Amino acid sequence: MWSYEKRLQYPVNITQCNPKLAMVIISQFGGPDGELAASQRYLSQRYSMSNPKVAGLLTDIGTEELAHMEMVCAIVHQLTKDLTPQQIMESGFQNYYVDHTLGLWPQAASGAPWTATYFQSKGDPITDLVEDMAAEQKARTTYDNILRLVHDQEVCDPIKFLREREIVHFQRFGEGLRMIQDDLDSRNFYAFNPSFKADLDCIKK
Repeated sequence: MWSYEKRLQYPVNITQCNPKLAMVIISQFGGPDGELAASQRYLSQRYSMSNPKVAGLLTDIGTEELAHMEMVCAIVHQLTKDLTPQQIMESGFQNYYVDHTLGLWPQAASGAPWTATYFQSKGDPITDLVEDMAAEQKARTTYDNILRLVHDQEVCDPIKFLREREIVHFQRFGEGLRMIQDDLDSRNFYAFNPSFKADLDCIKK
């Protein structure tokens, strides 16, 4: 069960519209390395995670990713609210506007819609945690790229916060991976899922 606190994890207070920038930042809502994919990845993987502490870690971080998605949506909303038809046309925002007006819809900066194929839930603790660490680094790189394009401090501040949290999550997943490795037979943990009970003679030979 979740308890929702009616405030953003980090404040977002943007006073200047910038739809061009919004169309870049929206990638962290519905893009391949965005917060929506991250939340669904971790909250799905937790059910098959063999170590209860690591399963709890996935729940914690998956829940925080929902808060990050909320922040990204707030940024995009504040960058696009109250746009005039002229601003929409001059900024190249018209294609998005025709389909969604000023509503939030998960897509990448390229315009590709969000898809569940952006993440994997394999059921193998090593496989899933290695993916999670890579996902956090890809998200950090995406935020790096966004920061290279942003010159408005009102936008920079929350993006920097989100970037810092990706680094923390990467470190936490690294700790979780070490816990799982310590739980498993060191001769086998790279070879097969320990929950797979079939005859594995072909692997052992």
